[in-house]
Amino acid sequence: MINITPAAQQHFQKLLATQDEGTGIRVFVVNPGSPHAECGVSYCPPDAVEKDDLKLEFEAFSAYIDEESEPYLEEAEIDFQTDDMGGQLTLRAPNAKVRKVPDDAPAIDRIRYILEAEINPQLASHGGRVTMSEFTDEGIVVLQFHDGCHGCGMADVTLKEGIEKTLLAKIPEVSGVKDITEHETGENPYY
Repeated sequence: MINITPAAQQHFQKLLATQDEGTGIRVFVVNPGSPHAECGVSYCPPDAVEKDDLKLEFEAFSAYIDEESEPYLEEAEIDFQTDDMGGQLTLRAPNAKVRKVPDDAPAIDRIRYILEAEINPQLASHGGRVTMSEFTDEGIVVLQFHDGCHGCGMADVTLKEGIEKTLLAKIPEVSGVKDITEHETGENPYY
């Protein structure tokens, strides 16, 4: 479900030592399954525990996850790294914006999942994204580039070296990718 590293557990243990006895942490996702999903961690006093919460036991505390957030926190990790400024808590939740699909789901669902969970977060660093227009009977994933990727001179490299390699490696039904974007109409490409 969710991995809280030993360093993060020690950090939470120190923080919780200043709270009322029995207080744990709550890990949650606001707007789960949407592009605006955000993950968070807060204190969870005993009177805030809901009957449907998933309870995860750790050596010095308990973590609670609400029923709605639970599927979006699959494969999530909380870590704490010390630095010159004290330290930084990081929460990585690759499935917060899109719910993980099972390995035996239809190929089209697995393709959409990989595009949303892996490809688009990388493209977002350039202000871009990609959507699937079609998945053909021949196994070709037909894609449309948007925003910073629409008109970008590196779109072909991104398509073949990034997206196609990822999809071919992870989804056996995929035989290739095709870009149908009219890149010359892009207004704000990333360079």
